Amino acid sequence: MKTAKKNRLATAAVLGAVLVAGSAVAPAMADDASRGGQDVQGQQASDGSKGQGGQGETAKHVLLLSVDGLHQKDLDLYVKNHPTSALASLVNHGTSYTHAQTPVPSDSFPGMVGQLTGGNPGTTGVYYDDTFNRALLPAGTTDCKNTAPGAEVAFTEAADKDQNALDAGQGLPGLPGSILNMTGQPGSLLDPAALPVDPATCKPVYPHQYLKVNTVFEVAKSAGLTTAWSDKHPAYEILNGPSGKGLDDLFTPEINSKAAAPFTGDWTQDNAATQQYDGYKVQAVLNEIDGKDHSGTKTAGVPGIFGMNFQAVSTAQKLPTSDGLTGGYLQGGTVPGPLLSKALDFVNASVGKFESELAASGHAKDTTVMLSAKHGQSPMDSSTLTRVPDSAIIDGLNAAWKSAHPGSADLVAFSTDDDIMQLWLSDHSQAAAKFAKDYLAAHSAAGNDVNGAAKTVTTSGLSKVYAGSEVANYFGTKTSDARYPDILGIAQTGVVYTGGKAKIAEHGGASADDRDVPLVISGGNDQHARTVTTAVETTQIAPTILKTLGLDPNKLQAVQIEGTKALPQR
Repeated sequence: MKTAKKNRLATAAVLGAVLVAGSAVAPAMADDASRGGQDVQGQQASDGSKGQGGQGETAKHVLLLSVDGLHQKDLDLYVKNHPTSALASLVNHGTSYTHAQTPVPSDSFPGMVGQLTGGNPGTTGVYYDDTFNRALLPAGTTDCKNTAPGAEVAFTEAADKDQNALDAGQGLPGLPGSILNMTGQPGSLLDPAALPVDPATCKPVYPHQYLKVNTVFEVAKSAGLTTAWSDKHPAYEILNGPSGKGLDDLFTPEINSKAAAPFTGDWTQDNAATQQYDGYKVQAVLNEIDGKDHSGTKTAGVPGIFGMNFQAVSTAQKLPTSDGLTGGYLQGGTVPGPLLSKALDFVNASVGKFESELAASGHAKDTTVMLSAKHGQSPMDSSTLTRVPDSAIIDGLNAAWKSAHPGSADLVAFSTDDDIMQLWLSDHSQAAAKFAKDYLAAHSAAGNDVNGAAKTVTTSGLSKVYAGSEVANYFGTKTSDARYPDILGIAQTGVVYTGGKAKIAEHGGASADDRDVPLVISGGNDQHARTVTTAVETTQIAPTILKTLGLDPNKLQAVQIEGTKALPQR
């Protein structure tokens, strides 16, 4: 779960007439940025007109799998120790891009959107799943002429009609066993009263309307292909793209709903529960491989683009313990501990099911499988962990601001902090942003280590702070963009902003542990393993999908804006 805080009084004080969607011109770059590398020929491979399938042929189908939290190191070690596994089969019959990185922030929402649009946050307008927009009006607004702009944009479980229900409020009987009967159009399960309001129309803004560029699903649909996807919240209807029509079948059981007995809490709080939850999406994909819709009850044809995300690895990395097993990594942060090992085995078994079903259905040769991750997880080495309650930092910043500016509202209107710090301020001036930056740099913060012992970090736990126009420049967007945070703080190694002790890792930041993820492409006719060490980004998956299907990557707006290239040819 994300740490997101808002100050409604400060929100109401946000001033200025700014556009809902500021345009973006360049991709975001992280401090540790790209690492140099060469492909197997020792040079950057050309970006020719051939597809990305084996021997340069195009495929009829692309199956995209996102194993959230998975690092390149994890995949390397698993394949080494399990040479006959399904994951090893993908690697041994495909191309591995071993220096792939996610966008920054390395959060699920910008990570998945990046893979399916080809764009970074400054281009897509998606900086996180829970953010703030200086131009929109708060959810539930009806008097749009007399309401000050400034609104939380929560495309999380908070947007569901019923966030405690696995079906997000559809009202299916017999849950969780009946969950495959969930609608394939989950936009209908979002609560309009929980969505921000467009001041121009005085109507709620749905996730797909918020996205500034089109998706691979829309391009595929325009070419007459069918499309499907499975993910963790109904708000992933954002992947429909601005048209709202990119996906024929979108299956989104709510992961943060109350898990079924014998589990307590939501589906992320017990790894066995997470695996059960992921299993529903696995079955949906198996049904789609068989030419059915996700429920398995209707004939639909095998989608041109389809796939899912896995959550089991991510929760096994974050939970200190679950099911009597220790979470995270063993000492040194390289070898998965028992809980994570079990989660990796689950993912491997699921990939094996897909491979078997593709073979049984006759689609092994015409389907290209792509495996990556929306994000990694940090820190891998729990000895570096420092959990820092961000509320104390924000309270101190607000107090300092009001002391220097008597009568002012709190400076922080909204924050989203995991192992990154993003602050939206009630005063959008460069001077206010500099004040916040100077405060954060000058103050230490109290936290605790992996064992709960007290630990103090300098400079609010941050290694670098960007303020105001510096943030816009970082993301390659204009200062008129209403969406980017006023403060972007890059966390020190091991720092996770959380008020409790329930997690030992998080994601969202710019570190190698956050961003270094696998990227494997296995075409139906690939016979051997190939490795490309050139630095690439997961946004390159989108144009590669289209090239693999024989479609034009330049149909993607983000590709045109950023010049995103398909992955180097094999």
